[in-house]
Amino acid sequence: MIKLHRSPKLFKIALVISISLVLVGIFFLVRLFHSLPSINLLTSKMQVPSIQIVDRNGLLLYEITPGEGKNIPLTSDAIPQCLKDATIAVEDKNFYKNPGIDLFAIFRAAWLNLQSDEIVSGASTITQQVARNLLLNEDERYKQTYIRKIREAVLALQLAQKYSKDEILAIYLNQMYYGGLSYGVEAVSQTYFGKPANELILPECALLAGLPQAPSYYNPYENIDKVLERQKTVLELMFKEGYINAIEKKDAENYSFHFNPSPYPIYAPHFVWLVKNQIDELYDQGVLQPMQSMVVRTTLDLDIQKISESAVNHQIDKYHLVEEQIDKNVNNAALVVIEPNSGEVLSMIGSLDYFDDSIDGAVNMATSPRQTGSALKPFIYALALDPAQSEPWTAATPLLDISQTFMLQDGRSYTPSNYDLLEHGFVSLREALGSSLNIPAVMTLEKVGIEDSVDFLKQVGVSSIVDPKNYDLSLALGGGQISLLELSSAYGVFASGGFYYAPIVILDIRDTEGDILYTSPKSIGQKKMDARIAWLISDILSDDNAREIGFGIFSTLRIDRPAAVKTGTTTNFHDNWTIGYTPEYVVGVWVGNSNFEAMHDVSGLTGAAPIWHETIRSLMQGKPTQDFEQPAGLEEVEVCAISGLLPTDACLKTRKEWFLEETVPTEYDSIYQEVWVDSVTGLLADNNTPDFRKKAVIAFDLTGDAAKWAESQGWLLVSDLVEGKTTTATHEKIELTSPQPKTTFRIDPNFEIGSQQLMIEAETNDIFQEVRFWVDGQLIDTVMDAPYQTWWQLTEGEHEFWAEGVENDGITYSTPRVEIRVIRDVE
Repeated sequence: MIKLHRSPKLFKIALVISISLVLVGIFFLVRLFHSLPSINLLTSKMQVPSIQIVDRNGLLLYEITPGEGKNIPLTSDAIPQCLKDATIAVEDKNFYKNPGIDLFAIFRAAWLNLQSDEIVSGASTITQQVARNLLLNEDERYKQTYIRKIREAVLALQLAQKYSKDEILAIYLNQMYYGGLSYGVEAVSQTYFGKPANELILPECALLAGLPQAPSYYNPYENIDKVLERQKTVLELMFKEGYINAIEKKDAENYSFHFNPSPYPIYAPHFVWLVKNQIDELYDQGVLQPMQSMVVRTTLDLDIQKISESAVNHQIDKYHLVEEQIDKNVNNAALVVIEPNSGEVLSMIGSLDYFDDSIDGAVNMATSPRQTGSALKPFIYALALDPAQSEPWTAATPLLDISQTFMLQDGRSYTPSNYDLLEHGFVSLREALGSSLNIPAVMTLEKVGIEDSVDFLKQVGVSSIVDPKNYDLSLALGGGQISLLELSSAYGVFASGGFYYAPIVILDIRDTEGDILYTSPKSIGQKKMDARIAWLISDILSDDNAREIGFGIFSTLRIDRPAAVKTGTTTNFHDNWTIGYTPEYVVGVWVGNSNFEAMHDVSGLTGAAPIWHETIRSLMQGKPTQDFEQPAGLEEVEVCAISGLLPTDACLKTRKEWFLEETVPTEYDSIYQEVWVDSVTGLLADNNTPDFRKKAVIAFDLTGDAAKWAESQGWLLVSDLVEGKTTTATHEKIELTSPQPKTTFRIDPNFEIGSQQLMIEAETNDIFQEVRFWVDGQLIDTVMDAPYQTWWQLTEGEHEFWAEGVENDGITYSTPRVEIRVIRDVE
């Protein structure tokens, strides 16, 4: 028999290894269970945060405290069974079977985690979630480590020993965060449905059970389609687990939800909801902890908010108080005020009444995309003015405002028309933009291209318009949908001298002791536009003379200081806009109906503009007048009015215009031509024409559509003389330059009637003893010297104007008669 002898050396090695393993095990257990919280602390951890949302000056907008019912614990019996079933189905299907942890789910999660070399699945039961959220401290709670998972599992086993399944489920449903700053099922039921949790029905239970996975993402007010998809997933799991049958599942999937706005008093509710949603995002990112008290200081100025609300209510009420008038069907409005050099939102009104279901008041129309009408035009013209263009335009570039047909990419034809259905012939780019003429805007979009225009809009913060293939030339007249907040922020690029600042609504967040928890990153302006172009657009949009063709002078768009402003009206009056700004504020206004019902003959000028006017005048009251700061690199040059080129002696009408230094004109006008005609034949004079029959006249050298339009206006063309035509132009001696024919002027009730006058002006190509001005057959003034101007008090109705020039020998020359219309704005 062989006798084995133990080696003392091997024995010592084994002993050392054993002792080491024991020590490692002890170390692991100490580390695992060291500072493991006692489950007896559970009730003390059930605290609801008090969250105050305040304006920039610390004035309270909205406060969430236990006293307001944002967290009212319910007994297990008071919680509806459908919510229990839905929660178990989606969170922990073996809840009533497992001992607090699910071993099968843990092994499956471990396998997935090993395959991916990271923790991608946690396999947390409802009991584990209670342990994690209420017992683990904040530093440990969000760690994705195996140590944390084991400690969480140990606590879950302990909880399962001390509490019944019904008690644990009740704790979960009373303390879980559901988004919207609502903790527990009672709070979230009141927030989203305006009723106690015990009145919830199956489709509502399924919807709420799906929210805790990602509260900010599954927000019914901001992302309803995704919320309903999630609800269907919950219902499918309930059906699979046998909680509901096929008929119940189908009925719940087809249920029409009616969401309730906050049941508590609140200032600027749409703004507050926007802030709350951003807080939810900070929770999801782990920046803020859901069980933490805090004060959220926002960008809103409550004083400015009250000014805005007063203007909206005052102007919209006018449409409902006028008796014996056709109902204009104007039921809603939205308004934002933005500080253009920071992007801070100072005021936001999302609807006329947040709590009025008849107008869908809870829908935030300041953030809902709608068609913009003409409000996009400034960006298209800004692109055309860019000197980087192959042939950049200028503010003096002539555009022919006559009916034109454009071919679209799909082969269809497109014939835009102006709001007044008139053609205005030669207009400068300044006049086309200032008066919001549609035909020139489409011409401009065709020049700069849809793709470049969409790209430019993205640069200035318009993310709603994405794929150029989805748009055609109608984009210039509002063929895309953009939110008021987004578009107003884009207008801030003009006000800030070319810099884009993304809109922000939160300044900082502090705990109750004043310590900073979060500070919004300072919005750094991004240069998106040449400062000179931004200034030039602002100069055009604040030029009352440039607006005369479209809006008349002394319209609602004019205030007592420089203010650039643009209106927009969509087809069939579904939406109308006014967005305007000073160097200090951008004010954007939308008027319409949330349900897309058309208003009746309400434009941006009559619907949104009065609200804008009242708001911005109130904001600027008592503040010194401030001009838009003009950058270097601009030159003011006298040009010939029609061509926008340098004037010659033949040019009958000149004006001054601002140019970027790269685009200052160097060519001379060639449209006005001084020619000699035979006074007997009316033809061009030649070498055979006696000198006494030669007469110098000014004729226009035009071709194509321009010549046809000029001929229709009685202009004398060089081609007429060459071809032997004998058309005599009445403006050869005297021309009535103001008012323009077929123009509509408006009497604004916001101004004293005595200050609303129309300038009548005549220009002559001869020396007259006097110029007489006539209105409706009455001589209103006689002017002896140039400039031949006078003023006429606006009077409602249809009117006829003309002027007469009287030479020394008594011969009188008369201008063609010009008809205009004067209407009164709704008070």
